[in-house]
Amino acid sequence: MKNIRTQKLVLPFLIVIFLIGSSFTANIAKWEHLGSRTVNYKIDRDVIKVTARDGVFKKLKIKVTNGSLNMHRIVVQYGNGEKQVIQVKKNFARGSATRVIDLKGNKRIIRDITFFYDTKNLSRKRAKVHVFGKH
Repeated sequence: MKNIRTQKLVLPFLIVIFLIGSSFTANIAKWEHLGSRTVNYKIDRDVIKVTARDGVFKKLKIKVTNGSLNMHRIVVQYGNGEKQVIQVKKNFARGSATRVIDLKGNKRIIRDITFFYDTKNLSRKRAKVHVFGKH
């Protein structure tokens, strides 16, 4: 009797866990890695080229690994020549990320992404900036 009651409780629990896990995996899969750059120890800018074959994007997210840096702004150059300047002004600790950034005009082809930063925070390791796009 106790075994049947346990089975009745376990099956719905497993179904809920499966549904939560599959929705989480589906959400992560929508983010595409567009490129990465290891930054220098100074005030600088770096460019990540994105091609039309990568598709069109609605959102961006930036993540910093390995070290820390001070991000000032991001400039997104679209396929039609338009630019969008995104003021970030954030001190990134290793492993931190931006909020989700909505792109102007919804689904856009991105030509390149330029980010302006400095590393005056005396980080021992050079930070690596990763850019992700969401369709």
